[in-house]
Amino acid sequence: MRAMGLPEPRPAVRALLHEAVRIRRDLHRHPELSFEEQRTQALILERLTALRLDDVRAMNRTGATAIVRGALPGPNLLWRADIDALPLTEDTGLPFASENGAMHACGHDGHAAIALALAEALQSSRERLAGTVRFAFQPAEERIGGAIGMIEEGVLEEPRVDRVYGLHLWATTPTGQALVRPGPVFAAATHFRIIVRGRGGHAAAPHETVDPIVVAAHVVTALQTIVSRSVDPTDEAVLTIGRIEGGVRGNVIPESVMMSGTVRTYAERAKRRILQRMEEILAGVTSAFGATCQFDHSTLDAVVNDAVCAATVAAAAAAFLGPENVGEGRAMGGDDMCYFLQRRPGAYFMLGAQPRDRRAYPHHHPKFDFDEAAIGLGVEVALRIIETDAGCEL
Repeated sequence: MRAMGLPEPRPAVRALLHEAVRIRRDLHRHPELSFEEQRTQALILERLTALRLDDVRAMNRTGATAIVRGALPGPNLLWRADIDALPLTEDTGLPFASENGAMHACGHDGHAAIALALAEALQSSRERLAGTVRFAFQPAEERIGGAIGMIEEGVLEEPRVDRVYGLHLWATTPTGQALVRPGPVFAAATHFRIIVRGRGGHAAAPHETVDPIVVAAHVVTALQTIVSRSVDPTDEAVLTIGRIEGGVRGNVIPESVMMSGTVRTYAERAKRRILQRMEEILAGVTSAFGATCQFDHSTLDAVVNDAVCAATVAAAAAAFLGPENVGEGRAMGGDDMCYFLQRRPGAYFMLGAQPRDRRAYPHHHPKFDFDEAAIGLGVEVALRIIETDAGCEL
């Protein structure tokens, strides 16, 4: 599993990599959507039980948790790994490609494999481990409810977790690099739905109707001015409409058009400003055409790293990958890791996993894949984070 030019994990980690890759490929072949991860959950629980971890149990319907108890006094840490897949048809051509119409197009199969290997490495060295490490194999990251449900069921308690860590494989960053920074690292994700209501009728008599398709077209154009003309240029922001539905055939003007999309921001002020302007523009444009609208939205908060924990991750990664391979980075993607980090200090970082022998596709793409050499690097960096935080040597 050693990749040319990459640092080599410790022997105890290298011994786990064949099984870790096998598990990753098994999960990739059998992806499951949010809150449908029954097979994934069963595999994880079976593995944790075989490793003889403590407190192995299901959580939040299709998630799982377990704990490694160190022999030495120390902090109570939590390592979080998401496990769900996306409703995409895979187009990678991999020999272990999905067989069921869903797809692991965001690396969650790798996250689960890394966490299971990390659990085994910690369990085998628990006599040198200071404190405890709880694992949260979280369902439904791609939907709201995965993290919140685990927290409500007590994953941060008994023992009370002091700090939370996790990683996200990043297929557009070269393997062997890590990106971590204090403060916001994943954006707040506001999902919205707009319904433009007009008055339907015959396409040959548009003067007798209020055409919601025409109104929706003007709405889309007007909304695209918000980021460029209403948001402070120093505040990063994105407004995207990704879905439009309306009409049943070409000679019928429909009653309504539905649009949905997302707003991504780091700063709360930018989010508030965008939503305010959306309300104003929707009201103005639709009323100008004699139409009405409905505007619904909900927000997944930004993922915000604690400064001390981010420094811990950076130091641990630099000691293994080299200081020149650790930088700062953040993404406009959303992640419900935010809910863990709102309740406990911690850090979430991106670990490079860019394929080196083929084109790298972005996350959520039907051709997405990652460099499996990153699995071993992820386990090693995670061990070093725990060693650094807990002040022990495993």
